[in-house]
Amino acid sequence: MADGAMADHAVAETLRKLAVVFTDFEQRLEATPLIRKLTRGRFELADYHAFLINLRQQVKDGALWMSRAASNIGEDHLELRSTLMRHAVTEHRDFRLLEQDFVASGGDIADILSAKKNVGSEALSAWMFHEASKPDPFGLLGAMWIIEGLGSIKARPWGLKVRERLNLPDDALRFLLYHGDNDVEHMEEFREMLAMVLPDEAVAERIVTTAKVTARLYVLQIEEIAA
Repeated sequence: MADGAMADHAVAETLRKLAVVFTDFEQRLEATPLIRKLTRGRFELADYHAFLINLRQQVKDGALWMSRAASNIGEDHLELRSTLMRHAVTEHRDFRLLEQDFVASGGDIADILSAKKNVGSEALSAWMFHEASKPDPFGLLGAMWIIEGLGSIKARPWGLKVRERLNLPDDALRFLLYHGDNDVEHMEEFREMLAMVLPDEAVAERIVTTAKVTARLYVLQIEEIAA
C-alpha cells in the first residue's frame, strides 16, 4: 500500500473508532440530570446559569492547553503546531461569550467571575494540561474530537431548546448558537490534522484513548452541575 493510501486508511480507521467513542459519549450525556431536564422540558433559568458558569471554566482553559500542546510539538510537525496555535487564537476569548450570555439572561457578572470549578471541571482541566505537557502530545487530537464534536452536533440543538424552554433572546444564547454554526468547519479541519500524524499505530491508539478519557471527564463535569 502506498504511503498516501496507508495514511488515508489510518485516518479512516481512527475516525471510525472515534465515532464509536462519540456515540457512547452522547448516550452518557443524555443520561445526565441536567440534559434530561433540558430534553424533558423541566429546564429552568437556574439550570442554564449553572451550565454557563461551569462551562466557562472548561472553555477558558481550552485555549491554554491548546497553546501548551502546540509549544510541545517538535519541528517534524510544524504544520500541526501552527494549526493548534490558530485554534487557540480563534477560541481564547470564547469564555467571554459565556459571561455575556450569563448577564443577558439575567445573571450577575460577579457570580460567574467568582465561581470555582466543579469536581469534573477540575479533573478535566488537570487531564488536559497533563497531556499537553508531554512531548508531541498528539493524543490531544482525541480530546479535540470530543469537544469540537460536541460543539458541532449538540451546541445548536441545545441552544434552540434552551431558547424554547426559557423564552430567551438570541443574545443570551450566543455561545451555543455560534459554536453550533462554526464547529462544523473545525471538524472538517480535524481530518487534516489526523493526516499530519498518521499512519502511526501508537499515535492512533493514544488519540482514541484520550478521546475516551476526555468524554468520561466531560460527562462528570456535566453530572456535577446538578449535584
